[in-house]
This record gives sequence, structure tokens and C-alpha cells, in this order.
Amino acid sequence: MKRARRSWVLLMVLAVVQAIGVMPAGADGMPGTPSPHSSPTSHPSPTSHPSPTRKTIGIKLLDAPESQRADPRAQAYLVDHVAPGSTIERQVEVSNESSTSMHVTVYAAAAGIADGKFTFAPDHTPNELTGWTSLDKTDLDLAASASAQVRTTIRVPKDASAGERYGVIWAQTGDPGDRTHNLTILGRVGIRMYVDVGPGGAPPSDFTIERFYPAKTRDGRKEVRARVHNTGSRALDITGTLSLADGPGGLHAGPFPVKTGTTVAPGDVAEAVVPLDAQLPNGPWNAELTLRSGLVERTTRATITFPTTPGGAGAVTASAADPGHLPTPMTAVIATLVLATVCVLLRRSRRRHR
Repeated sequence: MKRARRSWVLLMVLAVVQAIGVMPAGADGMPGTPSPHSSPTSHPSPTSHPSPTRKTIGIKLLDAPESQRADPRAQAYLVDHVAPGSTIERQVEVSNESSTSMHVTVYAAAAGIADGKFTFAPDHTPNELTGWTSLDKTDLDLAASASAQVRTTIRVPKDASAGERYGVIWAQTGDPGDRTHNLTILGRVGIRMYVDVGPGGAPPSDFTIERFYPAKTRDGRKEVRARVHNTGSRALDITGTLSLADGPGGLHAGPFPVKTGTTVAPGDVAEAVVPLDAQLPNGPWNAELTLRSGLVERTTRATITFPTTPGGAGAVTASAADPGHLPTPMTAVIATLVLATVCVLLRRSRRRHR
């Protein structure tokens, strides 16, 4: 009898310990101070700057590698992996979207990734990738609403070192100054280039969502921030959506798009931001955030509450980064019930054998 009681007590203690072990560790869920570079403002592709005469131009990629036809990122940008000594050819289309004719200059210039943004070098700044790049047309005279195709050829030297290079194919137009205005107004649009060099197949692209939390800006706007760690070997352009459910009064909201402009170099960390309306109730909300870059997608879920004070971070509880797992409190409840059931069955079994 005493042995049965001791076994029953031990199993109950084990159930309690199991429940405590899977419960959230922190009550407030405060994630810490966001990165000082956590508000990327660049557009995912170079943008045009129309002049006061409303002359506008456009540019788009017309083809992609056969192996990347399903990748939406490769449809917008020149994204490829090649071995040293290889040649890449792509067609781009430059269009005059205005009602007057214009002269357009097409050229390749350097780019890079810094502080979670794809950065554009000024003017015609060269780099290694632009030195490999040639265009079959560099000057276009386009009639109103006309377009022209330009062939881009990238010849990678046989002795090129492994790694990813970045650049932009620009289409640029400008209004020259006159006697009263000596300022030239330029407008340009471009297509990003992500060219990785190395033997074998393309290196993997991957990322993790390390943190996910609500915040309120100093001007009172709400937003959700996610810390993204690029664990792969290729640059990432982060897109995605946020959905909110089971809010105050059973409210549902979204999906809300992730703010464009977050680009993460291999091994780096950056923050993706979802802007929200200031009038959105503070919560709590059951939030689901899905981030993607090309064909790589990750989802995280949590219960969040927005802060009441501008400039602060809110509470996060019951976070579950793997969508296939149950939320943490539910796991604890199930574990407790299972172990309690085992205790009861063992006690009944011992009674039958007495």
C-alpha cells in the first residue's frame, strides 16, 4: 500500500514538473531593444524619379533560368549561380511610359548589402560584377509609349573566386538644365543582379525568425517586428504577411503585408517590419507571421499585446516558431493530463493485484 502511494505521488510530481518545464519562462515576454537599423526604407527594386514634365521610364526582366522558373524572386531580379568561366545572357525591356519621346541611357553599376538594405552605388560606380557585364545597347531613343529590348551578357572569368556579387542594370533619362535652371533632373529605374559564382549546384538559401514582437513607434503607430537571421549562403529579399485573430471582442485583422526593403546578406541579421494602423486595439491577439524569400518560407505564431507607451515594445507569450507544433500552454495541459491518467491507471492496477 505504501509503495503504491509513493509511486502515485512520484508520478504526480513528474506531471507537475513536466507542465512547468514547457510553460513560457518570462511573464512579460519583452524581446529587448530593436536594432538601430530596423526601419529599412529602400524599395525592393530601384525606383524611378519622374521629372516635373512627367517623363517616366520602366524596366523589366524578360527571362529567367529554367531551373528558377518557379521562383518569384528570379522573375523580378537577375538571380543566378554559375561556375567560373560561364556566361549568362538575359533580356531586359526598357519602356517609355510617357506621352513624349525621350533618350534613355542603359548601363550597369555597383550595388551592395548593408544594414539590412540593398544599397545602390552612385552614378556609374563599377565593381567586379559590372566589369563582367556588357549590354548590346546603351543608348535608346524611344518614342512615346514605345519600348526596346536590351541583351545583357555576363562573362565570368575562369579564375573568378567563389561568392555572391551584386549590381544593378540601370535605365536612366534626364532633363538638361536651361538658361534659367542649371540643375539636371535625372530619373532612373533598374533591375538588381545577384550573381553567385562557385562550383557545383547553387548554394542553399535559408533563414530563421529569431524574434517576433509588437511595438509602437514614437508617433503612435503600431507595428510588428521580426528579427531574421540569414542562415544560408545567398542573399534574401524578405516579403510576407501578418494575420491577427481572436483579438478584443473576437476581432480578426489582416493579412497585412511586410514592409518592403529588407535584404539580408548571408550570415547577417536584419529586422522585417509590418506597419499597422494606430487605431488597432492593443490586444491580446493571436498573431501568425509568414516570411518568405523566393521559395523559402517560414511561419511563426504567438499571442501578442501592443504596448500602451509610444516607443516601447509589447508582450509576447505562447510563441511557437514551428507551425507544426502545438502552442506551449496547450502542450503543458496535454502533458499534465496524460501523466495524470497514467497515475490513475497504475493505482487501479495495483488495487486489482492486492
